[in-house]
Amino acid sequence: MPTDRLRGWVVALVLTVVGGVVRFWDLGWPTDHGTPIFDEKHYVPQAWQVLRNGGYEDNPGYELVVHPPLAKQLMAAGQWVFGYDPVGWRAASALAGTLCILAIVRVARRLTRSTLLGGLAGVLLIADGVSHVSARVGMIDVFPALFVLLAFAALLVDRDDVRARLATVVAEGRIGDSVWGPRLGIRWWRLAAGACLGLSLAAKWSGLYYIAFFGLLLVGFDAAARRAAGVARPFVGTLVRDVAPALWACLAVPVLLYVASWLPWIASETGTDRHAVGQQLSSGGLLPDWLRGLVYYSTKVLEFHATLDTPRGSPHPWESKPWTWPMGLRPMLYSYESGAGELGCGSSSCVSAVMLIGTPAMWWLAVPALGWSVWRVVTAFDWRHAAVLVGYGAGFLPWFTNIDRQMYFFYMTPVAPFLVLAIVLALGEFLGRREQGLERRRTGTLVVGIYTGLVVANFVWLWPILVGAWITADRWNAELWLPSWR
Repeated sequence: MPTDRLRGWVVALVLTVVGGVVRFWDLGWPTDHGTPIFDEKHYVPQAWQVLRNGGYEDNPGYELVVHPPLAKQLMAAGQWVFGYDPVGWRAASALAGTLCILAIVRVARRLTRSTLLGGLAGVLLIADGVSHVSARVGMIDVFPALFVLLAFAALLVDRDDVRARLATVVAEGRIGDSVWGPRLGIRWWRLAAGACLGLSLAAKWSGLYYIAFFGLLLVGFDAAARRAAGVARPFVGTLVRDVAPALWACLAVPVLLYVASWLPWIASETGTDRHAVGQQLSSGGLLPDWLRGLVYYSTKVLEFHATLDTPRGSPHPWESKPWTWPMGLRPMLYSYESGAGELGCGSSSCVSAVMLIGTPAMWWLAVPALGWSVWRVVTAFDWRHAAVLVGYGAGFLPWFTNIDRQMYFFYMTPVAPFLVLAIVLALGEFLGRREQGLERRRTGTLVVGIYTGLVVANFVWLWPILVGAWITADRWNAELWLPSWR
């Protein structure tokens, strides 16, 4: 790790404050004539129910409670602090989006061993349109994004901790005591990763994908560490020594935390489908009534998601398919309002719109950046690129299993930080290494500086349609660079 520990934290905290100002700026705007916009119309009132009831929804007539409770419980905390108004609807999302900036600075610094590149990751995430808009609406996707990034951070710390423990064993001459290598004791960072994965699952079911992908990544880290330490049979040693504890940390702990998020519902009398036993289900059975009710509830949610197909001939106007997501070819319009001379936009025809759109200076480089990561994995076995690809793939690849399902670009919110990390790793190659000479380093610094400025300028240009500022109709049309953005 870099030796400038204090500077690393100063950079991370300063960028977090800057990102917080950007995310919270005029957070209460826009609204739909005083009401929530887009899918806020589902989650904002559900969060209010959670606040009113102490942790659970209770409106069975609505019957569109199709995600676990944690994200709405966090949104309810924001409403408790700020009230049932636009700022209260979005405060928890904005805080989560701000914490993502802190997390990615620390993650990138650990990945690259560079405080400069860690800070660069923070700047790029601040300037990412998807991350920005997702942090400014009362929807749930920013919460799994935060928990997934924290889980990834914990896995990286666990990797370093495991290698440090094995280095101690090697130094003591005990590495050959067993062909499987040593037992490593309690791995607190692995447990922390499992806890964060559980929080992600409790916020949205897509957390299951990250549990599976990160579990495989963890096993790969362990096998590589044992092999590097000189263990005689590193892969068998990983199976014998590490897999069972990993299953506890990355499967049992997430499940326990997921169930814990339902405790208010379990303790309730009026929670949606809480008393399905005796109504929709017959009484009796080996399982407790609350568990049977939760299984029934979950089955109905699974049925909703499984049958959420694109209507033939009548798709949602802003629906998109996964092959369009890496470059953000089909963004989403969250809010749109037009009027005559509104708020002095300087024209007789004014527009206020919020569009979920990836900053093109980053998202249009997704294919080459990810391609470079694949190349580095294949040719140099670079674990850093492999880890980032696993994080990206966990949020992207599973959606190809059912392409008839209705899907939307906001599903990429948890993936955006991994795109940033892939770009930062590539920029690290442009910067070069110290032994490559001053001239090479200066040229690399110039390239990276110009690119970073381009990203920030692109973000500034998009700012009006990321925050719903009133602009002229001509400026609105100038913001829409591709036909697919309309």
